[in-house]
Amino acid sequence: MTGTAAGTSAAASVLATLAAAQFLMTLDSSVMNVSIATVAEDVGTDVTGVQTAITLYTLVMASFMITGGKIGSIIGRKRAFAIGCVIYGVGSFTTALAPNLTVLMIGWSLLEGLGAALIMPAIVALVATNFETSGRPRAYGLVAASGAVAVAAGPLIGGVMTTYASWRWVFAGEVVLVAIIVLMARRLADGERDADARLDLLGTGLSALGLGLIVFGILRAGAWGFVNAKPGAPVWLGLSPVVWLVLGGAAVLVVFLAWERRRLLAGQGVLIDPAMLRIPLLRSGLIAFFFQFLLQAGLFFCVPLYLSVALGLSAVDTGLRIMPLSVTLLLAAVGIPKLFPQASPRRVTRTGFLLLLAGIVSLMGALEVGAGAGIVTVPLLLAGLGIGALASQLGAVTVSSVPDDRSPEVGGIQNTFTNIGASIGTALAGAVLISALTSSFLSGIEDNPQVPENVSTTAEVQLAGGAPFIPDSALQGALEDAGVDEQVADAVAEENTASRIAGLRSALAVLAGLALLALAFTGGIPARQPGTTPTGRDEGAARQAGGPAQPLGGQPT
Repeated sequence: MTGTAAGTSAAASVLATLAAAQFLMTLDSSVMNVSIATVAEDVGTDVTGVQTAITLYTLVMASFMITGGKIGSIIGRKRAFAIGCVIYGVGSFTTALAPNLTVLMIGWSLLEGLGAALIMPAIVALVATNFETSGRPRAYGLVAASGAVAVAAGPLIGGVMTTYASWRWVFAGEVVLVAIIVLMARRLADGERDADARLDLLGTGLSALGLGLIVFGILRAGAWGFVNAKPGAPVWLGLSPVVWLVLGGAAVLVVFLAWERRRLLAGQGVLIDPAMLRIPLLRSGLIAFFFQFLLQAGLFFCVPLYLSVALGLSAVDTGLRIMPLSVTLLLAAVGIPKLFPQASPRRVTRTGFLLLLAGIVSLMGALEVGAGAGIVTVPLLLAGLGIGALASQLGAVTVSSVPDDRSPEVGGIQNTFTNIGASIGTALAGAVLISALTSSFLSGIEDNPQVPENVSTTAEVQLAGGAPFIPDSALQGALEDAGVDEQVADAVAEENTASRIAGLRSALAVLAGLALLALAFTGGIPARQPGTTPTGRDEGAARQAGGPAQPLGGQPT
């Protein structure tokens, strides 16, 4: 392939550059999640303000991901990658010095979000440009694994920096890392750019609006409710705004795809060719990516809550307990392509989801009142193997479904699916957990003879919108401030402890069901590695993957 990295040294440098960029893209949110209280105090806001900044970062990144992929096609993947890094670095520098919430949101939420929207699609395309087909599974596996490792290592890094220095040093360190990545990026080979293409401004606006509405609705589901509005939440036409935001976003995306088809028929440039979404191979890969990130995000939501809130571990100890997942994830992501280069992507993908399922189910079974932190080790080792197995195959599957000159567009669509999957995973796990926690807690104190009726009645009124997932110490303090008798407070705290476990189990049970559902959609994943001679079912998929027999968009070859 033209432009592929030549030599082991050059290939290693290219891979290190792209993996470091992927690690950087994922690190911020996981660091922020364990530093929220400290960040809020430093910039003169409250926890809600910092959570708004986190939400906005995800929103900006997801909304412009497809546009970022198209810009890479127009100006070149390498240039888009470098420009994205510069924007991201300026955002990190601004965030490190932020004196208030407004500057924090400009630096982190806006600038870093826009930088990530350019970088992440370019990473997908640059792997395709710099590696031959046979080497792509290992390359995509390592790049994807670096992002997952950042999710696992983020709490540890954030905990250490927040405890012993300042969260600002994380962003200052990102500026240094960005500078190193930009220097290393000079060794990247670039593909041919579409110099005649022009950016579809109306399509950009429609795609950003549609994706933005969907992601914003999903991110607000925990506070507003998925379908029925929670007490105190806004109500639109009798339902939660989340329903209307998601439906409205979907409707805008339908209009966006219709607009793209119209431009394509008129011979004008488009952000994406809607025909790509009808390619079975690409569609199967995108669905698998969606489920992987949904399950991954849901698991990363539940495990830190158990360790840090239920058991009261520090951010540093929580990060150390999650690290075993990183080890097996890297082993699987790098080891499978190296040891089994001709392994069936379909079989590896199914094995990955089964390992994720095994990890989730084993953790669900081990959770009980009085259990310690050690119960998460084996489930996380299994989940790490599963995520690593998926990471080793799915990137190569999606990119191989279209000609290499379409890889930036695939990168934009792929990262859109992963962002939406991660957002749904976090929101769904949180909503199920709080719902089960509230139900278990209220029924528990109602049936507990040591809890007076007036206390249980007051709890039902005050917790109608959902019981908070808080440690026993915080609950005991609140009950003491309210003048509740010590014996009653102890009984309420015991019910809270048991209810937290019930909530976590319920959330994990939903994730386990979704892992099973994901298996049902793996039939379209090819049975052979990209680049090998397809037979049977794979041959039919290959004919629809952008080859000469059926070009994208119906244009003649």
